[in-house]
Amino acid sequence: MKLASFLTENRRAYGIVTASGVIDLSRLSETPDNLCSALTDPGPQQLAALGAELAPDFALNEISYAPPITDPQKIICIGVNYVNRNEEYDDTALPPYPSVFLRTPGSLVGHLQPIVRPPESEQFDYEGEIAIVIGKPGRRIAQDDAEAHIAGLTVLQEGSVRDWMRHGKFNVTQGKNFDRSGAVGPWLVTADEFDNYDNLTVTTRVNGEQRQHDTTANLLFSFSYLISYLSTFMGLQTGDIISTGTPTGAGARFDPPRFLVAGDEVQVEVPGVGLLRNTVVDE
Repeated sequence: MKLASFLTENRRAYGIVTASGVIDLSRLSETPDNLCSALTDPGPQQLAALGAELAPDFALNEISYAPPITDPQKIICIGVNYVNRNEEYDDTALPPYPSVFLRTPGSLVGHLQPIVRPPESEQFDYEGEIAIVIGKPGRRIAQDDAEAHIAGLTVLQEGSVRDWMRHGKFNVTQGKNFDRSGAVGPWLVTADEFDNYDNLTVTTRVNGEQRQHDTTANLLFSFSYLISYLSTFMGLQTGDIISTGTPTGAGARFDPPRFLVAGDEVQVEVPGVGLLRNTVVDE
């Protein structure tokens, strides 16, 4: 099941995306007014049951996509999590633990919304990723139990301002949090749609040209490990997003670098999840 948050008729809503349109679940008396709350109560299984009896309320071209989880408590990003990406740093030694940083909700927009290149830099880059959305809260989650805490998956484009990532000695926070610099969506695909997470592919294209491609079979740290590791030092809550890392091929890695400019279209595709598409604009 695909669950999306969106704007329509000057109001926020969420619902089930089907081939013929969107079923607005937020208008029902049995449901809360946001998707994050609905993942807890009534939960994905009951949402599917409610939607099974309903026809679409809107065509897809009648809605404006928002991030699937509009106000997550945490957006946790994992750096250098593909084997080939680690090799970009001329480092053959595998890291013992993941690299972790946070993004703010205001740094991400929804599907088909413009991503914004700031005037402070010309080093605006793309990073296509698969993102986990937490459903069941937990702390110190065992790896064997971790998948039960996944509500579903979405696609994330972690737009990065490279020179601002080097402003701090030990962090990349500044370059990862420019307002509206990244995107997430188009929707959340619920966990029951996946047999496992071991061989998902992610592909990034800029103006139709493939720049990044890899599979989760090449992750240094699996989804289960990440959930277990992160929950050791902070409780994971419903709606928290874990972006699991980007493959090799970002614009900064070309010689000369191939950074984004106004008018560029960035697509990130994860078969079985969705295709996230955004166009770059200058602020």
